[in-house]
Amino acid sequence: MGEGRMAAIQAMQQSLEAAGYICERDLAATLLLMSELQRPLLVEGAPGVGKTEIAKVLARTRKTSLIRLQCFEGLDVHHALYEWNYQRQLLAIRMAEAAGSSALDEEALFSGSYLLKRPLLEALLHATPAVLLIDEVDRADEAFEAFLLEVLSDYQVSIPEMGTISAVSIPLVVLTSNASRELSDALRRRCLYHYLDSPSFAKELAILQLRLPQIEDRLGRQIVEFAQALRQLGLKKQPGLAETLDWAAALLGLGVSSLDEAGSDRIRNTLSTLLKTQEDVRAMEPVVLDRLLALAG
Repeated sequence: MGEGRMAAIQAMQQSLEAAGYICERDLAATLLLMSELQRPLLVEGAPGVGKTEIAKVLARTRKTSLIRLQCFEGLDVHHALYEWNYQRQLLAIRMAEAAGSSALDEEALFSGSYLLKRPLLEALLHATPAVLLIDEVDRADEAFEAFLLEVLSDYQVSIPEMGTISAVSIPLVVLTSNASRELSDALRRRCLYHYLDSPSFAKELAILQLRLPQIEDRLGRQIVEFAQALRQLGLKKQPGLAETLDWAAALLGLGVSSLDEAGSDRIRNTLSTLLKTQEDVRAMEPVVLDRLLALAG
């Protein structure tokens, strides 16, 4: 790898860090390729590891809009691409009738004035390249995935009443997946790929110190040690980076300077930031909490 390329990757890492996101060199290199090749990026990983944040920080560093499509079971073209504003169309028809016109021109009725742009169309018609986040694409069904592949292949869409609409600008597309189902080979071939693993101790501590610079080193290390140990308990909903940051903020708000000095009763009052199910709350019985605090201390 040439010196120029290495310098560009390092500059990307520094730009992301300045915007509040710490990433490894391989992700920074992939983000550079994503921009150069105009290819979508598929990011897989467990919930809470920071997949969605990649799109957010890209939008911040590029000073452009973030357009988000949240996928769900039953998502269809009308939710993702466009809908007609039927109320405005009906009002236009009634106004035409009131003015003595027998009918409203159909071409005018199905024009851009009555079109409601949903995330995919909004991204394609954005004046400058936006960041399009297609979040949790694995939650959508295979039929929508096939439609999405068509959109991402040519960056154009077909609206029956208006014809083919090509992109005004090519968006930077980030797809995230929790791997709840296997995505098609065709979609994977279309995308660049990155697997985002759970953060190491050093990375999680660096993120914590970046987001909460007022936190003392001792408390920061204890918080990360506790969070990393907590993820080894096999909880139903493992706490991610967002939960670690929430917990740290809660502890700071209570004036906690170290976990071992705060005591288990005081710590237990903040665990709602980490534990998200009743089963996990019950699993955190006093003896387990004390053992985790001992490890962190």
